[in-house]
Amino acid sequence: MGDSNRLLQAPRPAFYALRGGGWRDYVTLLHLPYTAWHLAYVVVGGCLAPRVDWSTLALTVAAFALAMGVGAHALDELDGRPLRTAIPAGILVGLAVSSVAAAAAIGIAVAVDRTLWILPLVAAGVVLVPAYNLSLLGGRIHTDLGFALAWGAFPVLTAFVAQSGTVRVEPLLAAAWATLLSLAQRRLSHVVRRLRRRVVAVTGEVEHDDGTREPLTRESLIEAPEAALRLLTAATVLAAAALVALRL
Repeated sequence: MGDSNRLLQAPRPAFYALRGGGWRDYVTLLHLPYTAWHLAYVVVGGCLAPRVDWSTLALTVAAFALAMGVGAHALDELDGRPLRTAIPAGILVGLAVSSVAAAAAIGIAVAVDRTLWILPLVAAGVVLVPAYNLSLLGGRIHTDLGFALAWGAFPVLTAFVAQSGTVRVEPLLAAAWATLLSLAQRRLSHVVRRLRRRVVAVTGEVEHDDGTREPLTRESLIEAPEAALRLLTAATVLAAAALVALRL
């Protein structure tokens, strides 16, 4: 009976997770706020190019939405069910394979139309998705820095190369910005994920200098880092939108 009560009182595995079951599991799987955050890096990289080809940028965003938003997250859910969905393993594998294949096909099409320099980056993306999300290579890539480089710096540089066929100082600086911002995301999300997914109970209190006492709860510990994650998501998307408005 105690275990049942604990399950009922357990928070959602993520603030954007819907109630489990059916189509809601597939929406939860997309990690929509974080997917939007990292797609914003693609937009930033593309908009830093001397000349923006909007159809190419749209295709680049679509490729990353498939590979990262669907493929990477499907493999992540396959490895331990962190979002507690009931999506069958076979469907998760199918989503991962088909979405990454579609993303690679888009990348090849962009390479043929724009620049062949994008092909090594397409190949790197195909390797990064399973290597990171399934902790292959002994988990050497599945680190905070690996996350920041794979889903922060890599989208920025790929989008810029797709536009210009070269690399300049501007995208390198933006890639460093995306790396640092993604590291901040990881530091905050580590705290939130542990509290939401692994902590069963929190006990204790905080005593202030005026003598008042404030009880510690799981909700109070989640509140600040999760609010920061929401604000950083919105700020990153708005930064990308500002660059789009500037270049239109």
